[in-house]
This record gives sequence, C-alpha cells and structure tokens, in this order.
Amino acid sequence: MKQGENRLSVSYDGEWIYDIVLESSYGQLLDALAPVLKGRNEKNVKICIVTDSNVAKIHKNEVEEILKSGYSTVKTFVFESGEANKNLNTIEKLYEYLIINHFERNDLLIALGGGVVGDMTGFVAATYLRGIDFVQIPTTLLAQVDSSIGGKTGVDFAQYKNMVGAFNQPKLVYMNLDVLKTLPKEQFASGMAEALKSGLIRDQEYFIYLCDEIKAIQSLEQEAILRTVSGSCKIKREVVQNDPKEKGERALLNFGHTIGHAIEKLSDFTLYHGECVALGMVAAAYISFKSGNISKEDLEKIEHIISAYNLPIRLKTAKMSADDVLAATKSDKKMEDGRVKFVLLHAIGDAYISREVSDEMLSDGIRYVLQ
Repeated sequence: MKQGENRLSVSYDGEWIYDIVLESSYGQLLDALAPVLKGRNEKNVKICIVTDSNVAKIHKNEVEEILKSGYSTVKTFVFESGEANKNLNTIEKLYEYLIINHFERNDLLIALGGGVVGDMTGFVAATYLRGIDFVQIPTTLLAQVDSSIGGKTGVDFAQYKNMVGAFNQPKLVYMNLDVLKTLPKEQFASGMAEALKSGLIRDQEYFIYLCDEIKAIQSLEQEAILRTVSGSCKIKREVVQNDPKEKGERALLNFGHTIGHAIEKLSDFTLYHGECVALGMVAAAYISFKSGNISKEDLEKIEHIISAYNLPIRLKTAKMSADDVLAATKSDKKMEDGRVKFVLLHAIGDAYISREVSDEMLSDGIRYVLQ
C-alpha cells in the first residue's frame, strides 16, 4: 500500500479524534487497538464483538482468535442479518447481553459488519451506561467508503430509516480491504453507489478515476481498491470534520438519499441501499439538468457510470407510483420547515443544498427513474 493512503486521521476543531486504518488483513488489528485502550487496565478490559449472522459465518472466528490473543474476555453478540432487524428490539437484546455479561464503561464494543451492524453498535455505545467506547471494523464496501466514518448511528423505527439515533464517534475505524473479496457482486455494487456519490458531490478528479478504472476496481486489484476506498474516506473525512453534526455542508452527503430512502422504504427494503441511492442520484442529476445546472452530456455520463457499476438507473415496478415516493420523502429526517433540504449539482464534483426544490420538480425526477 502507498504511504499515507492506509492511515487517515479524523479531527474536530484541531483535536485528533480517531484514525481510519486500511490494511490488507486483520493481522495488525491488535497494534491498531493499542492506542485506543492505552491507559486502561488492559487485563480487565472486556471486548464485545457485535455482528450479524451472515458476517459471523465468515469473519467471527478469525477476529475472535486475534482479540483473544491480546485480551482475556472476548464475547460475541450475533443477531439475524438484514435491515428488518435494525430496530429497537435488537437493541434491547444487546443491552441485556451487555448487562448479563457485566460490561462496564471501561470496556469496548466492536462493530464487525456492514452499515446495519455499525449503526446499531454505535447507537448502543452512545446510550449504554451513558456511553461506552466502540470501534468500527466495516466488512462491506458501503460501510468502508461511507457509513463507518463520521459518527452517525441509529436504528429504523416503524420502517422510517434511521429515525432514532445519535452522533457518536468511534475510537477507531479498522478496514481489512481483503474482506471485499467475500462480498456478493450485488453488495459490492451497492457500495460503489456511495463511492460515486463522493466524487459527484466533491471531487471531479476522483469521479473521473472511478470512470477510468472500472475494470481494475471491479476486479478488486489492490491498488485500485485502496485508491477507491481511501479516496471516498478522504472526501467524507473533510466534510464531517467541517460539520460533524450536519448543521450545514454535511448534508451534501445526502445526495441521492432523499428519493433513494423513499424508494428503499416503499420496496420494503428488498432493494439494496446502494441500488436505491443510485436511483436517487439519477433523479437528482435529472433535476439538476432540468434546473439548468448540468448539461445533457453530464447527465448521460452520470447514468452511464452508474450503470457500468451494475447499479440501476431506472426502476420498473407497479408496486410504487411517483406520488407514493413523493409522499414518502415527506417523512425524511432532513426536512426543515416543512421542506426537504435537497442536494443538487452545480457540476460534477460540485454539489449544493437547495431549499427551493418544489414538489413538482421532485415528482419530475421521480417519474424519470420510475419508467
């Protein structure tokens, strides 16, 4: 790995908060954890790995073995995989597990999995005993390029996505890039939606790289994957450092998500998150084009690259209408004074937040992808 690309520091107001470490295996995990646990009575530190049933089959034993070589108490809480289990019932079960096993504030939670695992573990860490440290070990591309960074945590409530949550920063984000070889193609594609989003909102050069290196990225060539993941991490780090609690520019990260979340909800979460975001980005790009911001050629370029990464640019379904999707956007947690803070493009690599997107404009974008 190239020097400087495998370790990034996240800081707020000039104060270091945590590192993002990119490795080719779990082998250096104990070294990465050492600064996190420095100053504690390490012999007495208890570690709880939180993971889901799918990830547990692939990664649990290896991570447990590594942690048990350094710490005497390592427990694992496994819940059934899937967005349907990202709810307060699962959270209650994890609280109970921690209480029964006598976890204290000095102990540590480790989120081993994708975005669902990371969001829920971070939320429990924020609220159990009024705060316990946690570490992110993301195992999906989507979690590595997006959800593991920035401290957003939460659960779905009555199918309203991430409606209950807290801002809670991890103590470390540790990424094993080799785990991406275990991902189904659909999940890899889902993660690429968030990587493409990063380039579209902030970095035209990075977006062009993703356009030029499709084959190398999809073939999981090490240098290409490192540059893809680290590139997204750098963009998200910059945005969240400037606005850790989404009072301003952090909302740019929601490009494609307002309509995407509405489609995801109405699909009953049968579509991957990244697939829904891809559709939302196409809709937002279309609205940007109709608003006179980007050219027809830019819109076609965005659609082409999204499609090239095996993501949908149209959704043919009789199960939802444009009116249904529009109504679902009104439940979006990004509403302000009754209007959606909608993210549009001035140009590729230059996004902005608009409060002037009307229902008619939203409907046009939604109809564009529901064909």
